[in-house]
Amino acid sequence: MLMGSPAVNISWTSSIIESFDRSLNIKIEEGSSSDFPENPKSSARDHHNIPNPPPLPRKILSKGLAKCCFVPKETRNLWEKLFKEGYGADVHVMTADGSKIAAHQSVLSVASPVLKNYLQQSKVKNGARCIRIPGVPYGAVSAFIQFLYSSCYEEEEMQKFVLHLLVLSHSYVVPSLKRVCVFNLERGWLTSENVVDVLQLARCCDAPRLALVCLRMVVRDFKCVSTTEAWKVMKRSDPSLEQELVESVVEADTRKQERLKKIEERKVYIQLHEAMEALLHICRDGCRTIGPRDKVLKGSQVACGFPACKGLETLIRHFSSCKTKVPGGCVHCKRMWQLLELHSRMCNDPEYCKVPLCRHFKVKMQQQSKKDEAKWKQLVSKVIAARTAQKLLSSGRSSF
Repeated sequence: MLMGSPAVNISWTSSIIESFDRSLNIKIEEGSSSDFPENPKSSARDHHNIPNPPPLPRKILSKGLAKCCFVPKETRNLWEKLFKEGYGADVHVMTADGSKIAAHQSVLSVASPVLKNYLQQSKVKNGARCIRIPGVPYGAVSAFIQFLYSSCYEEEEMQKFVLHLLVLSHSYVVPSLKRVCVFNLERGWLTSENVVDVLQLARCCDAPRLALVCLRMVVRDFKCVSTTEAWKVMKRSDPSLEQELVESVVEADTRKQERLKKIEERKVYIQLHEAMEALLHICRDGCRTIGPRDKVLKGSQVACGFPACKGLETLIRHFSSCKTKVPGGCVHCKRMWQLLELHSRMCNDPEYCKVPLCRHFKVKMQQQSKKDEAKWKQLVSKVIAARTAQKLLSSGRSSF
């Protein structure tokens, strides 16, 4: 039976060993190694050849939307005066409550192709054409016509009639008003109570960005949204939409779990690489800053720069003094056997390597089955790839 280094008569607490041992639990699994770049040289070269990203978009559009206007103040005042006074109006827009809004055919025809078609088909009565916009409150129709004149709106009216204006902008093909409505809805108008209604409306009004924002909100706050009255109504009226939303939630949760799993796997591979560096450091150089019970360093001493050094030396001391020390017996010793074999597979100079059992495992590789050999090769490639990805990420951050 092969033995490790001579036993060292120093007592170590089991909690230190278990905490480090748990982080180095090697699990060799079959699967694709495409999670990390396989060619470090080409990855580094491609990284340096990547052009600089374009500058971030300026906030001119957002400021323009926040100011509720896209035109100079003088022009706005002129067109709003024309709208409010109705000078020379030749169109009467009838609302649901029977009210009339005076307007001009030329303005409405230029602003909306749908209104242009309606006006061309309408008849002149008492010197004016008459069109109806039913199903919408008077305030919403007035804000809609005002926007057609000056491309401006009152913030209070927009907050009150934003959904009506979204429908009107879609029905009468006014893209600029639709963008304003979508912006205001995304800016903070959405809540868990109305997001389902807005989602359905966004799909009917061909507003894909708004629909995506609503969908993400439903997925993110599904527990709250699924208890609202709007969800219950949607569940009765549109079961297919409910099924789609539930599937989206399940899919998002699955992606999240897979992403977290990959992150944890990468952490393990990085820890394994740090353990390999610390193992080589301990066996080749000898770490002089680690002692029993976390001794205080002298003033001239510098702390060890290997993160895994403390825990790994603790594991080595346990391995050298353990009475069981057989694979499958002591759990801590089993981890040590695995670390030694992983080092041997990553070592390029076994003849002069000072890590225990390095040459032994090199010989043992020739006797392993192809299946076990493939698993170990995959583990080695992922550990190396994790180290390479971490270095590239670190160098990328330092360059900015």
